[in-house]
Amino acid sequence: MSAPSAPNHPPMAPPSYEETTGFNNSAPYPYPVPGYGTGPVTKGGQVPPYPAQPYPPQPGPMPGAPPVTVQAVYVQNPVLFHDRPVQMTCPSCSKLIVTRISHNAGALAWLSCGGLCLLGCWLGCCLIPFCVDPLLDVDHSCPNCNALLGSYKRL
Repeated sequence: MSAPSAPNHPPMAPPSYEETTGFNNSAPYPYPVPGYGTGPVTKGGQVPPYPAQPYPPQPGPMPGAPPVTVQAVYVQNPVLFHDRPVQMTCPSCSKLIVTRISHNAGALAWLSCGGLCLLGCWLGCCLIPFCVDPLLDVDHSCPNCNALLGSYKRL
């Protein structure tokens, strides 16, 4: 016995996109717009276009009112100061600068000096921490206007 032969019918086409989604091809947009088609319909079955001025006009200045002055405020990202010079805009003179650094004794230098004194280095060797830059605090200043911009504290 042989297998029954399949009927020689053409395959059925799947439903179209418009039939599946209900999309109206006569709309002026290539995609459905929320709220589109829910308003009044004009002749020809089309929805009227959006109003030319969707927002009410803003009122102008009142007669006799003083003029309003607008001040621009520039916000600068916070600068992190370290033991190296930093490129930044000086808040005092508004110039683009590279900070000038100076080292001065801070808490770490004094604690190191006291620790060396406790270890018996009291005949002058305890003053070595005041000569070592990695133990000193760093002050950043503007080379243009000499304003103190910030400090880097070791402790």
